[in-house]
Amino acid sequence: MASFDIVNEINAQEVDNAVNNTLKEVSTRYDFRGLHTEVEFEKKENRIDMVAAESMKLNAVKEMLIKHFIKRGLEPKALEFGSEEGTSQGHVKMSATIKEGIDRETAKKIVKEIKNLKLKVQPAIQEDQVRVSGKKIDDLQEVISHMKSKNFGIPLQFVNMK
Repeated sequence: MASFDIVNEINAQEVDNAVNNTLKEVSTRYDFRGLHTEVEFEKKENRIDMVAAESMKLNAVKEMLIKHFIKRGLEPKALEFGSEEGTSQGHVKMSATIKEGIDRETAKKIVKEIKNLKLKVQPAIQEDQVRVSGKKIDDLQEVISHMKSKNFGIPLQFVNMK
């Protein structure tokens, strides 16, 4: 029986690289010279914290981060940006949470979408991933191509094809 897993995993090293590239770009841009700007990746909390002198600069840092995510092959849909807040020093800050894993509701939507294809495959929810198994590899490949065309609000990867 052939199978594959649908997962939502983010490579922490690539996120770190994207954050470092963002910091490098901030340090070279003339419009950020002399202004307080921070971008930090908290690996344990799966969060990116950004601090800038003003709201417009914070939005520019956010756009740079998204651009570097795309360059590093990461899906920007994995980022969930919080709201802007003021700091005690008069700066503005924002946090971006990195979503990993597939939550229960999204997994149910994925299973329903696969069942609507009416192929001879069996989707099953396993913790934070969905395993799809079937006799024909062609059916599994059809499921993958169909799922790539859908948007579930999170990036999906297809791994462990056996």
